[in-house]
Amino acid sequence: MTGQHRIVILGAGYAGLAAARRLAGVARDAQITVVDARATFVERVRLHQQAAGQRIPAWDLREMLGSKKIRFVCAEATEIDTVGKQVVLDAVPALDYDIVVYALGSLADPGRVPGVAEHAYSVATPEDTRRLAFARGPVAVVGAGATGIELAAELAESHPDLPVVLLGSEEPGVWLSPRARAHIRRTLERLGVEIRSGAKVIEVTAEGVRLADGTLVAAAATVWTTGFRVPDLAMRSGLAVDAAGRVRTDATLRSVSHPEIYAAGDTAVIAGPGDRELRMACATALPTGKYVADAVVARMRGVEPQPLRFRYVLQCLSLGRRDGLIQVVRGDDSPRGTVLTGRAAASVKELIVRGAARRSDLNRQSRVDDRIASTYG
Repeated sequence: MTGQHRIVILGAGYAGLAAARRLAGVARDAQITVVDARATFVERVRLHQQAAGQRIPAWDLREMLGSKKIRFVCAEATEIDTVGKQVVLDAVPALDYDIVVYALGSLADPGRVPGVAEHAYSVATPEDTRRLAFARGPVAVVGAGATGIELAAELAESHPDLPVVLLGSEEPGVWLSPRARAHIRRTLERLGVEIRSGAKVIEVTAEGVRLADGTLVAAAATVWTTGFRVPDLAMRSGLAVDAAGRVRTDATLRSVSHPEIYAAGDTAVIAGPGDRELRMACATALPTGKYVADAVVARMRGVEPQPLRFRYVLQCLSLGRRDGLIQVVRGDDSPRGTVLTGRAAASVKELIVRGAARRSDLNRQSRVDDRIASTYG
């Protein structure tokens, strides 16, 4: 490997930091720059805790990355100039690049339901959840997916006198095994959460949530958890993207239209086992971020990287601080019959979350990432 390659990583979430940590260890001749609009890293998988009023840790990105000689720029990328090979930033001079790792993560998606943008909260960003932590009165959580389940449980456990209703078009945890679904329902009911399945939301107002049957579910705060979207930077910059704006990648997570750009985590279309696209999750972001770094270094050394081999092993849900669910899954993420529940599951989930977020030693963290990657596949 000759010369100093300029590698710009867009996004300091799980995928971006996994790539940066790996590159710092194996691409010592490269100039690595991480760009993010936030100056701190907050564990996204703990945001439902913050929404319930709990304090969660945060890390200073400049200090954390600087300790390994990784440059950090606190700015928002407004354009990738693929002709001039520059990342244009909103408040500081543009960055020249040889390689870009695109790992901007995902945002809340208000969808097409009237009133969501104006009247609903989200738990997609630290700013969103801090706003929700100050809300008082009944809470309606819309969406019975993993985010909605974790949030409803956390709110109900942290605030036993707070009425919480979970609204979903399907049963909570419908994608999981029957035993897992039964445990989720039992736990939510034990915590006092009202579960309303088969509920189609057609409008969110200042007074609450209106359903298709005309019912108004009164709420002082409504939280929208039914979907996520990605930033439109890739689309605006002319990269090949799917209908959702995620970067289309080949088997080595390189952009199919711009080979000097790689994508990882939520912002990438990644083929997985059984021809199923990998889901948006920390479990996907960490291993794919690390893999992208390895693929970049291989090509810098003149070696063609092996295609990504990925399989899931577990899905993890917290159900408050004292209960949880670990669902064993097949490589394609479909559920097996084996589940772990209760305090033991809560402990396993906490260990995985802590392992994913430990930042005091970046070289040590790379080894933690290896274990997490093998856990998830």
